[in-house]
Amino acid sequence: MFSADAILMIAAAQGWLGDSWSHVTAPSRDPFRGIYQFNAFDLAIMIPYFIVLGVLAAYGFHRYWLVYCYSKHCANVPSKPAEPANWPKVTIQLPIYNERYVVERLVEAISRLDYPPGLLEVQVLDDSTDETQEVARGCVERYRALGLQIRYLHRTHREGYKAGALAEGLNSASGEFIAIFDADFQPGPDFLRCTLPYFSDPNLAMVQTRWTYLNRDYSALTEVESILLDGHFVVEHGARARSGRFFNFNGTAGVWRRKAIDDAGGWQHDTLTEDTDLSYRAQLRGWRFLYLPDIECPSELPVEMNAFKAQQARWAKGLMQTAKKILPRVWRADLPAGVKTEAFFHLTANISYPLMVVLSTLLLPAMIVRFYQGWVQMLLIDLPLFLASSCSISGFYLTAQRALYPKSWTRKIVYLPFVMAVGIGLSVRNAKAVLEAIFGVQSEFARTPKYRIEGQAGTWRRKSYRNRAGWMPYVEVGLGLYFAATVYYSIQNENYFTAPFLLLFVWGYLYTGMMSLGQAWLERLRIGVRPPEEIRPAPSGVPGF
Repeated sequence: MFSADAILMIAAAQGWLGDSWSHVTAPSRDPFRGIYQFNAFDLAIMIPYFIVLGVLAAYGFHRYWLVYCYSKHCANVPSKPAEPANWPKVTIQLPIYNERYVVERLVEAISRLDYPPGLLEVQVLDDSTDETQEVARGCVERYRALGLQIRYLHRTHREGYKAGALAEGLNSASGEFIAIFDADFQPGPDFLRCTLPYFSDPNLAMVQTRWTYLNRDYSALTEVESILLDGHFVVEHGARARSGRFFNFNGTAGVWRRKAIDDAGGWQHDTLTEDTDLSYRAQLRGWRFLYLPDIECPSELPVEMNAFKAQQARWAKGLMQTAKKILPRVWRADLPAGVKTEAFFHLTANISYPLMVVLSTLLLPAMIVRFYQGWVQMLLIDLPLFLASSCSISGFYLTAQRALYPKSWTRKIVYLPFVMAVGIGLSVRNAKAVLEAIFGVQSEFARTPKYRIEGQAGTWRRKSYRNRAGWMPYVEVGLGLYFAATVYYSIQNENYFTAPFLLLFVWGYLYTGMMSLGQAWLERLRIGVRPPEEIRPAPSGVPGF
């Protein structure tokens, strides 16, 4: 949704331009000159233009509400309960698929957990098809010999992908509570001792902790990714959890009560975001969720552009699939109106991507048509749009950075244009994913590869696992060139105020498109044919890793 803010800023900027479009015959200098007879072409442009703008503005104002709600309820933090006299039994599930670079690091982190050994069992749920099988099996045998109660479970099929693996693991799990960690996560030794005391509340179903990042400083891309995720984990989760709205388990770095999983219908694999699906089903059953931002769980960010884009598209499609499945139940449920409204905005937020693509095609003709409108129109329409967009995005992400880094958050301001540009660059890929979800189109699935990159050390270039670039980067580059021409056109016509915002589109589309193509071409040159063990996604409408 952050990418829609750039569109709103450009749209608003058009209203601030006055008479700069000198090539059009100017009407009278009346401040109410916007009241004139539209022709059919004008209406064909402006009606969809303002309809789409209105929808995007609503999501922009919703971001304001999240920041307000987060600030209003910032003191609503649960106090940590006393440790239980008798610790419960816990099953830790580690779902992996072709993770040979990180599986040993994961199991090592689990082996360091400070928890009574007799009350802890670990399941390595491996669907791998490569040498990860041997690496994981050897790792399990080594730590079992050291006394860790750990089992290696390998499936010869991938039915249901991650959700299927978790569900199958539950069949043999003996724990009252289930902790889940993806392959690139590194829980601290005190993770279970910090989270499990909260389950003294019998109505508590799930505890989610906050992600941090092992390789945040690796590149400009990973810095942007971390800012985007910080906004989600600090402001979105904080606002929803502390105000009593529904929020979601993020698929990893959390603990579930086994009884709640079963009561909600278990893991289902008809969406790409099985974690959000189960979360909403559990909360609709009356279970309570808790978010603990002070408990951190380090993870690894995607360092390669095609992997990042595949991850974002999967999340966008999955959330829309969940909206189609869950929102009718939410509206029928006996819930406060505020909870229902927030669930709607949460699950449908990615509709902004196809709307933004539509609006992008209308920008240039709308610039010309809107010359006939005066400054009264600007005050009534464009100024609110400008404030909804420019202030909402800066306020949203800077609120998160200020909360996390109170002494150095101002250094993150320089990244805000880059954050917006990357969001724009993702819009085409994510728009396709959202439309596939809306129309029920089955699509290929591409997981996010991990390369064990920590800090600024390490490289992915000589390692296996790749997501294909496909044809989408060519569209992104084409759009970047189109907006470059639009920038030139606006400057030629002295429309200087719009040019900086249009440059965000040039930057965003060319950056994502050229980086996707460049990384794919360099890899092909390195090996002569194609990336080694290139991940060729299997058809699915169901989740995976």
